[in-house]
Amino acid sequence: MKHAYVFPGQGSQFPGMGKNLYDNSAFAKKLFEQANDILEFRISDIMFNGTDDELLQTYVTQPAIFLHSVIAFKGIENSKPDMVAGHSQGEFSALVANGVLSFEDGLTLVSTRAEAMQHACEKTPSAMAAILGLPDATVEDICAAVQNETGEIVVPANYNCPEQLVISGSIRGIQLASERAKAAGARKTIPLKVSGAFHSPFMAPAREELREAIEHTTFYNPTCPVYQNVVAKAVVSKDEIKKNLIEQLTEPVRWTQSVRAMIADGASHFTEVGPGKVLHKLIHKIDHDVIMDGVH
Repeated sequence: MKHAYVFPGQGSQFPGMGKNLYDNSAFAKKLFEQANDILEFRISDIMFNGTDDELLQTYVTQPAIFLHSVIAFKGIENSKPDMVAGHSQGEFSALVANGVLSFEDGLTLVSTRAEAMQHACEKTPSAMAAILGLPDATVEDICAAVQNETGEIVVPANYNCPEQLVISGSIRGIQLASERAKAAGARKTIPLKVSGAFHSPFMAPAREELREAIEHTTFYNPTCPVYQNVVAKAVVSKDEIKKNLIEQLTEPVRWTQSVRAMIADGASHFTEVGPGKVLHKLIHKIDHDVIMDGVH
C-alpha cells in the first residue's frame, strides 16, 4: 500500500483560508510572516480577512493556495509520501513536499508564475468553461471542430475526472464549444470565474517568463516521484520536472490520467493537503475504492 499526497490548485481558495493554521501554530505563523516579507505585501491579511473577489486575483490566489498547502504539509508529523502530485499550480506545493524546491523558492516561483499569467490574461481577453456529462473524446472532437471551422482557439485544459473536462480559449471559442457540447448532450456547461484561458496557447507569453525564473532557481533531486500534469506519469529527474513545469502553462492538466497512473503504481491511500476538498471529490469519481483523507 502506497501513500500519495496531493495538492489543490486554483479554485480551492476561500475567505479565511489558513487562519486556523496561523492561530494554532507558532511555526505556521512564522512561515506566513516570512511569506509576507518575500511577497512584499501582507497576503496573510487577504487570506484571513479578504473577500471572494480579492482572493480571485491571480497574483493573490496562487501564492495563497501554495502557502496554505505547504504550511499544512509541514505541520504533518512523520509525513513521508511515497508519491506526490498537484493539480496545476498545486504541482509547486507537491515539489516542496518531495524536496525538489525550498519553501522560499517555491513561493517565489508561484508568485512569478501568477503575475506572468495575469499579464498574459490582460493582453487578450479569454475564458474557460467546465463541460459536464460528456466523454473526453466528444469534448476533444468539439474543440477541434470549432477551431478548424472558425479559427477560434479552444482546447481541453483540465481533465478533472470522468465526464468533467474544462475547456480553455477565446471568449467566442468557449461560447461556440459550450453550445455544441449542450447540443451533444452535456449535462451542464459552466463558465468559470477565472481571469483568462489557463493551460492554452494564450499562456505562451507567461511560459517564457516562467522559464527564465525556473532557470535561475535551484532544483534538487526528489525524495519520491512526482506525477506531473503534462505527462501523467512518475517523474524523478529534476531536469524533466523543470521542463514539464514550463510546458504545463500551455498544456492540459491530465489529472484523471495522473491519478490512474498513481493507482496503477500502487497508491491506495490519498491525502489532500491544502484548502478545500476539491481533489477529494475528483479522486473518488476517478476511483471509489481508494482511501481518501485530508489535512486542511
